[in-house]
Amino acid sequence: MSERVVVYQDKSFRTSFRAADPNEEDNSIIETVMHLHNLTPYGMLLASLGACTAIVVNTYARNHGIPLRGISVDSAYERVFADDCEDCDIENNYEEVIREKVEFEGDLDESQLKRLHKVVKACSVRRLLENGIRVISD
Repeated sequence: MSERVVVYQDKSFRTSFRAADPNEEDNSIIETVMHLHNLTPYGMLLASLGACTAIVVNTYARNHGIPLRGISVDSAYERVFADDCEDCDIENNYEEVIREKVEFEGDLDESQLKRLHKVVKACSVRRLLENGIRVISD
């Protein structure tokens, strides 16, 4: 089982979410998400990452005169719990991986595409995930 969410945002910041059914082996079939609360917690995390990335890139493009018409962020969380748990009594080390594919729409030249790909990394949710965050419960 893996999670997959695709976030699309146009230049007017209208955003749509599509997701694969996490209970199906084939995650190539994605459907419109009518309510975000229908996503699993991992799906919500992917939706947050995709939406943050889209907003940051869209804002940058608008502020720098780049003719971006839309952005699509396709994210997948690929941890397979059954595989991890085969040895979970012995080893408590899990590999957490999110794969992301970002595509841009618009009449963009190579220089603009290169800049936008760099801006993708400026998303604050991405930085939290890459750097880690401590959670303290009281």
